Amino acid sequence: MKGLPGFRDFYPEPIPTADSWSIDLRRYIFDTWRGTAERYGFREYDGPPIEDLELYTKKSGDEIVGQLYNFTDKGERNVSLRPEMPPTLARMAASHTRNYKKPLKWFSIPQLFRYERQQKGRLREHFQLNADIIGEENWAADAELIALLIDTLRDLKLTSDDFVVRLSSRSAWQGFHENGGGQEKDAYAFYQIVDKLDREDPVVSGDKLAKLGFSLEQVNDFIESGLPTDELAAIIGNIEARGLGDFIKIDYRIIRGLAYYTGPVYEAFDKRGKFRAIAGGGRYDHLVKLVSGGKSDLAALGFGMGDVVLAELLKDRGLVPPLGQALDAFVQIADESLRNASLGIVQQLRQAGLVTEYPLLKTKPDKQLKRALELNAKWLVTLDNPTQARVKNLKTREEQTCLFDEVARIAKANTRPTTLS
Repeated sequence: MKGLPGFRDFYPEPIPTADSWSIDLRRYIFDTWRGTAERYGFREYDGPPIEDLELYTKKSGDEIVGQLYNFTDKGERNVSLRPEMPPTLARMAASHTRNYKKPLKWFSIPQLFRYERQQKGRLREHFQLNADIIGEENWAADAELIALLIDTLRDLKLTSDDFVVRLSSRSAWQGFHENGGGQEKDAYAFYQIVDKLDREDPVVSGDKLAKLGFSLEQVNDFIESGLPTDELAAIIGNIEARGLGDFIKIDYRIIRGLAYYTGPVYEAFDKRGKFRAIAGGGRYDHLVKLVSGGKSDLAALGFGMGDVVLAELLKDRGLVPPLGQALDAFVQIADESLRNASLGIVQQLRQAGLVTEYPLLKTKPDKQLKRALELNAKWLVTLDNPTQARVKNLKTREEQTCLFDEVARIAKANTRPTTLS
């Protein structure tokens, strides 16, 4: 039986086929995400994988339902698997706004679900780094998040030759729309058209814009002007002061299709143009107020970085590090009469924090050695008698004889043993 389309199985290395998904690569990405976010002072949080359907329709309208895994549960509640994290974060922040000093700098690595057409870099489930700041209106917070995004990709060994963050402003586009005579009721449709300019036939885009009272030439002229607003200039200056100026540029083609953005918006792109956006985010100052029914009103901003495109990008650039089980020691049981004593060695090594394997069943010594080499073990430990062991470095082939109680110390610290006469 096959898994559901758009969902992934994750295998330990070595993966069975070239297109299989690696749990070890996923762990590497997660560890990098978590490490960089914590270095920036962000705290980890999480929420439930199922939420009330209204949490998403309140934010995005009833049209979002067609993209969700939603159902009626046994309590007759309309619920949905989470398609994104900001609504959950907004609900949590609004519920306990007095319990935390502002700003909140929180991150999460949720698994998200959307029932939509599968395509390259987009599945029906994915994991995502979400990093958000709640309760800060100043543009310094936007710069802090963009710097975190850049450094997260840098920590994955990507450089300014690999990606660029394209920065824009939803408020600048809002001003353009209003000054051009656009109607407020048409604003979301307008943003959707602009968001798809690079992916849609210009004739089609032009026809859609004309119905809203705009021309494609007007829109392109605004994009080409590239004049930064005060907010964007402040963000760029902040990023340049960190020495990260090579990673960012103003680009008004970025608008982000989601209706709830209110200020600066940005996306990180592969410079070679082979993949979808690597990450994207912006300011959404009205979401907490919307989700809380007006009971809490906090500025908010954040970004998301999915694992699907990122994993493919790392593979394409040859930046996937050596993966697989890092085995410290393999305890060889050459004499079955010493199995129980050997189990004592196994326990000693594991309690010392060393990854240790041994044969569960009686196995020929040469097959045990072969298995140790397959697992890339550093040490081969063999008990000669209940008090004496041989510790062999499988890389250098050097072998030492030591007392039973010294095996873990040698394997962990590579110190000289007490020599037996």
